[in-house]
Amino acid sequence: MNPIVYAIPVFFALMLIEFGVAHARGRRAYRINDTLGSLSAGVTSQITEIATKLVVIGIYAFCFEHLRVTTLPVDAWWTWLLGLLLYDFLYYWHHRMGHEVGILWASHVVHHSSEEFNLSTALRQTSTRFLLGWIFYLPMAVLGFPMIVFIVVGLIDLLYQYWIHTEQVGKLGWFDRVFASPSNHRVHHAVNDKYLDRNYGGILILWDRMFGTFIDEDDNEPCVYGTRSRLGTFSPWWANLEVFSALAKDAWHTRSWMDKLRVFLKPPGWRPADVAARFPKPDFDLEAAKRKYDPPLTRFESIYLLVQFVIVLAAGTHCLAVAEQWPWPAVLAYGTWVAFSTWSLCRLADHGRQAWALEFLRLGSLLALVPFLWRVAAAG
Repeated sequence: MNPIVYAIPVFFALMLIEFGVAHARGRRAYRINDTLGSLSAGVTSQITEIATKLVVIGIYAFCFEHLRVTTLPVDAWWTWLLGLLLYDFLYYWHHRMGHEVGILWASHVVHHSSEEFNLSTALRQTSTRFLLGWIFYLPMAVLGFPMIVFIVVGLIDLLYQYWIHTEQVGKLGWFDRVFASPSNHRVHHAVNDKYLDRNYGGILILWDRMFGTFIDEDDNEPCVYGTRSRLGTFSPWWANLEVFSALAKDAWHTRSWMDKLRVFLKPPGWRPADVAARFPKPDFDLEAAKRKYDPPLTRFESIYLLVQFVIVLAAGTHCLAVAEQWPWPAVLAYGTWVAFSTWSLCRLADHGRQAWALEFLRLGSLLALVPFLWRVAAAG
């Protein structure tokens, strides 16, 4: 079973603690609409990974089988320790390139699209990591780290980073100088000029110190979160597609054949000169970024979204749990409904056009889906 299924209750228990701590301090850590957007992106990411993780695993297995220079013993403690250190080092470069190369940023941007910084932000993950992210970890296969080591240390690296997405933990002294911490990671998510593109470390912040990308959080300059080009929606689908779409449009409109390629390889924000002249975009304004995207919700809308998302989250968790036992048509139908549900609910949070019509369609689809899944479960 997917280990994330077991982690989900822990995630939400810690979110409740964070909410309680913030409330006791008189702070507002969560907004329903933003949290819905973050969790919807997380659910969508996990649903898509049911199929896409086979790409990463398959490529790693092929390289391990045909390109490895040795085979490291899986029963040796040092294999696991070296594996975790190497994975974290490779993650640093994967993460850094995700901020320095346009096509990689198009995938990673999902994680930065929240204008809040709380534990739900950690779950706002991309659904397109499988496209290019696997490239950075192939050295582990070539060096002979068995598949199980690669998977487990990757999971450890990912789960560690959950707790550092919070404003409720202050600076931690020596810990901040060695490890990725809440203070260090707040800087990473900030769009302030001073903080931009810093602190990429997953577990160790030492990599940033070694390669010149570290900066301390400054108490005199509060972090402003989000992206420099506001997403303007809570939709997990558009969060995953928006930058890909922008890159494709710039590549289409530029007259230079070289720029059609450069637009995907240059840093985020770079645009061909002819495209920038024809389709100008406003300069980034930090003061404007402080005014968060926050369409107001009525009491009924808030309660409805909360109740419905709890149902969708339970369905998504169940889908992950049965994905390896059920036939693929059932998993496809189940996962599609869950992903469609996250979009529909976020559409309501956005007050999008015809949002309620979409929601009635989603609810109506259960009349066909539930009997179908019931038969599949009974047969299994």
